[in-house]
Amino acid sequence: MVILASLMLLLGAFLLVGNHLLTERRRVRQVNQRLQGHLVRESRLRSLLRALGNSRFGQRSVSMDSETQTLLNRLGWRRASERSLFAACQIGTPLLALGIGLFLQEVFFPQAPKGWLVPMFATGLGYLLPKRLLAYAAARRQKIISVEVSTFIPLLRILFESGMAVEQALRVLSIEGQKLLPELTSELRLILARVDSGLELGQELNKAAVMLAVDEFTDTCVILQQLIQQGGGAMKSLLALKQLLDDRRLTRLQEYISKMSAKMSVVMMLFLFPALLIVLAGPGFTAITRAFAS
Repeated sequence: MVILASLMLLLGAFLLVGNHLLTERRRVRQVNQRLQGHLVRESRLRSLLRALGNSRFGQRSVSMDSETQTLLNRLGWRRASERSLFAACQIGTPLLALGIGLFLQEVFFPQAPKGWLVPMFATGLGYLLPKRLLAYAAARRQKIISVEVSTFIPLLRILFESGMAVEQALRVLSIEGQKLLPELTSELRLILARVDSGLELGQELNKAAVMLAVDEFTDTCVILQQLIQQGGGAMKSLLALKQLLDDRRLTRLQEYISKMSAKMSVVMMLFLFPALLIVLAGPGFTAITRAFAS
């Protein structure tokens, strides 16, 4: 009991010192923004999270893990503010989980023989939770991009047939296709921004394909690189890729339907078959029991 109280007091002291440091850092940043002419206003919680993520420990927690950087790139969080926000969540979630675990330990299990078990489990869960959520969000964005590529290819073919070059077609789609292809157009805008700064379009398409790791987008980027180098002759490749993507989607839907039918048969066997057995065999079973009883 004394050890837990001392740990709570120590945690409170760390929180007070951290709050003071974050407040000072926020004041310094606001002064710098006012001197530079920026009048950006943000909430206190967001500013605290950003300051915590910009700290040395927060940046180190993100830079030490290469998988986290890869997942952030796949999610589209490439700005320093977004990375600092995730770093703040990576640091703050274990501390919050530790506080909740200590509170629950004191309220529900005050006389437990192993009082360190629940706080340690909560801290480990809080450390693993942000990265698992990040991986889930990155995988979900990859699926969205793979679906958007099936619409992206016919639009590219229409623009190519109208006489546009590769870069012109990508610029038109990045502006006009934001509502139809939100995730893919955001990636195209980043690629074109780097092209405007002087980089080569084919290399940037290759880097984006490697970063996103979506097979459909990678195949499309390969064909676009062929168009950039040769200047034509890849329209049949785009058509063949579109047909291949349609076949893949049809195969996935067929697999999903077959799995769904198997699951429904299991549900039917568990819930419908016992009721059907009771309705059909119930009268005969009751008649047999009555005969034996008499």
